[in-house]
Amino acid sequence: MTAELVVPAPLTSRTTGSDPLLQSKFAVPEPPRFLVARPRLAERLARGVREPVTLVVGPAGSGKTQLVSAWAGTGAPGYPIAWITLEEEDRQADSFWAYVLETLRRAGVAVSPSLAAPATATSVDRSFLVRLAAALSEQPAPVVLVLDGVSNLSGQQWATDLEFVLRHAAQMLRLVLVGRWDPPMPLHRYRLAGRLEEVRSQDLAFTSDETAELLTLHRVTLSRDALASLLQHTEGWAAGLRLFAMALEERGDAETMVATITGTEATIAEYFVDEVLRIQPPHVRTFLLETSILDTFTPDLAEAVTGRGDSHWLLAALCRQNAFVQPVGDSPAAYRCHRLFAELLQAQLVREARDRIPELHRRAAGWFAAARQTVEAVGHAVAAADWHLAATVVVEDYAVGRLLLDGPAGRLGELFTGLPDEAGSAETAVVAAALALSTRDAAACARHLDRADQLMLGSDADYRPSLAVAQLVTGVVLARLRDDGAGVLHSAAAAEELLAQVPADRLDRHQELRVLVLGAKGDVQSRTGEVDAAAVTLTETANAATPGCERVRIDALAHLALIEAHRGRLRHAERLADQATDLADRCGLEPASRPVGAELALAWVAMERYDIDTAGRHLRAADPRRIRPADGMIHAAFALIRSRRLQARGELRSALVALDDSAPAPGGLPAPAWLVRQLTLAQARLLIVMGRPEPAMTVLGKLADPDAQDASVVRAAALVAAGDPAAARLLAMPVAGAAGVASPVNLEAWLVLATVAARVGDVDDARAALRHALRTAMPESQRRAVQQVWAELRRVLRDDDELAAQYRQLQGSAPADRARTDPDTILVFEALSKRETEVLQGMAAMLPTEEIAASLYVSVNTVKTHVRSILRKLSASRRNEAVRRARSLGLL
Repeated sequence: MTAELVVPAPLTSRTTGSDPLLQSKFAVPEPPRFLVARPRLAERLARGVREPVTLVVGPAGSGKTQLVSAWAGTGAPGYPIAWITLEEEDRQADSFWAYVLETLRRAGVAVSPSLAAPATATSVDRSFLVRLAAALSEQPAPVVLVLDGVSNLSGQQWATDLEFVLRHAAQMLRLVLVGRWDPPMPLHRYRLAGRLEEVRSQDLAFTSDETAELLTLHRVTLSRDALASLLQHTEGWAAGLRLFAMALEERGDAETMVATITGTEATIAEYFVDEVLRIQPPHVRTFLLETSILDTFTPDLAEAVTGRGDSHWLLAALCRQNAFVQPVGDSPAAYRCHRLFAELLQAQLVREARDRIPELHRRAAGWFAAARQTVEAVGHAVAAADWHLAATVVVEDYAVGRLLLDGPAGRLGELFTGLPDEAGSAETAVVAAALALSTRDAAACARHLDRADQLMLGSDADYRPSLAVAQLVTGVVLARLRDDGAGVLHSAAAAEELLAQVPADRLDRHQELRVLVLGAKGDVQSRTGEVDAAAVTLTETANAATPGCERVRIDALAHLALIEAHRGRLRHAERLADQATDLADRCGLEPASRPVGAELALAWVAMERYDIDTAGRHLRAADPRRIRPADGMIHAAFALIRSRRLQARGELRSALVALDDSAPAPGGLPAPAWLVRQLTLAQARLLIVMGRPEPAMTVLGKLADPDAQDASVVRAAALVAAGDPAAARLLAMPVAGAAGVASPVNLEAWLVLATVAARVGDVDDARAALRHALRTAMPESQRRAVQQVWAELRRVLRDDDELAAQYRQLQGSAPADRARTDPDTILVFEALSKRETEVLQGMAAMLPTEEIAASLYVSVNTVKTHVRSILRKLSASRRNEAVRRARSLGLL
């Protein structure tokens, strides 16, 4: 006999009193008109009744009863079904067992008429349980007893007695227990034995397909995005979806309404109030209202906000009762309310205790600040409209660097969108200054910092290092934006002294403060000509940069790469530039935000290696007009490299004109002193090549230090061109081979000496000087300087096979016998890395970039970075050319 065949029977009098048994309690509930079939859960119920216990537990309105009644009504179980809908009035033992006996009889269980329910409401005779278990064990087939609403039964004796019957019924009784929380039965025993089927809240939540079907039944059509939004908002709660569907039914603006309906909707609010809030004791209701200001919260946080000491117990109890409070994740360390329920609670709190809300938020802000969760603390301080507290949290946590780096677009900065312009405290003034500076509003930043100074001077508050650090770091960045080099160095020194006193744990969490100071300091050192100090500081900047400081690290690497290229350390410059571009790829920077300095450093390196095509490719990617505000370093480096490339192509006049394009737009940062000097030296060299040594001398005389080694070597070259080789030799000789001389200057000095010796016919001295020059050029493959004077020096190679071989090695040529058979073969001075070799193998297999990335489990941008490096190392302009050369070198 299946559930739908239950035959109405006359009302039966209870043996323990005059109240009749209510027939409605035995009826399987009728399915609603808008029933959504849920076969995934029906299958689990069908599987569950093969075992002793099936548990269906979820909050009010989660569709528990509908699910089980729909499953029972289909006849799918295959067993007789005995159904009882339990209510609070059934808590007494005599009432409960009277209904159990009656529903079993109706389901066809041969229960003896002599077996009656307990005579009292407080005890159950053991003989009764034994005889009932015996009667069940004699049945020809199991019977399924569905108890809908077991959460309405108090105590645990009923569960202990029922479990006794279950254990001794010879597997002829199967229980389906439906309720809002777990019944007090030893469920763990059945769970461990694998004999318990559980359908819980997360299982009962509607899926996207089920939600779409429900809306279709209500004649509501939503787009995929709107459907996803509705599902996210309701968290799949069946009653909420049904109420939403009813509200949206036959509405032409359903798509728009989805974004506006909340838990305060009248029908939803009524449901929550009646089914959840109404049944809670006053202190629990107050607890729920006060914690509604929190999204996710721990018991400790709840205690800090509510002032109660029993939050652990209350939250655990609410969770067990499925009162729309649930643990976050698998651990009960944190909880949250269902979204719709939280919205109702928040609305109720506004209606009932609006004046208490700011204080609740301030308590939450204090707890989060103590836990060093700055964003959350600021969020609650802002919710309390307490801007001083919000700014103080940022300052005390040394988090002002995050505002400087991320600005209003960051999580922290976004919270200060409504910050009043007139600061009420020094802390709010400094925060306002940092936010203004993040958008490059130097004037507003300076105004707020001045206001902070006035407020601190007029305050009786104790001196706080955290506020001083925030003000100084902001001042350093402001001075850098204003091109106030002296101000940067002065403020940076004071900031570094204070940062050394910051507690180590705080500084470890906010390394961006040190990174910002170092980055500004290194940049100023470079622009004022302290190249060696700048290289050290920028290296510290790159090494100290932590996640969140990627942009500062990229800028430091690119700047450092240009410095290293200038100093002739081409390999190191190339590595630094590759790191900058690879980091930009991993950060997903847009083309307009790419590190132009890194591309220029790669162009510089390629040009020094006399790889004109590669240099041109990097120059095209390094358009200085993309930099806003204009940066003199980028403009000057671009002009210098472009001029060198034009000179290599024989376009001397164009090369000279290109040097005049080095000035940035008005208001931009100036070019570094060392780069301005390089432009002047380049102009003098071009004039010498063009046969105008006198103007070249004049240009050199304009240098700040015209007698420095680099200028002396160029002046020596001018003297050679002017016909005074002896004087040229006197100038170049002290530089050539001297300790501490940069390799480009040293190389140029040896080449001048070789030229002088060749001019006067001293072949031995010319060869000796050229040999020194080639040895100097070899480690970094500095071919450009050699190539520019080679027309005059090539005759020195005659009858000197060793020198000729040395020259070929510098040019990257293969040995003579191999070069004849494979003219494209080059000698690779920098080996490919393991990952580059793997990418090269993918290129040889003609795989597209996406497939190479997938096979190596890296991003497409990372593969592109490796491809660029491979092309550079193999001096190839295209993939197929790189593969061909790699094969000729035995790399494939």
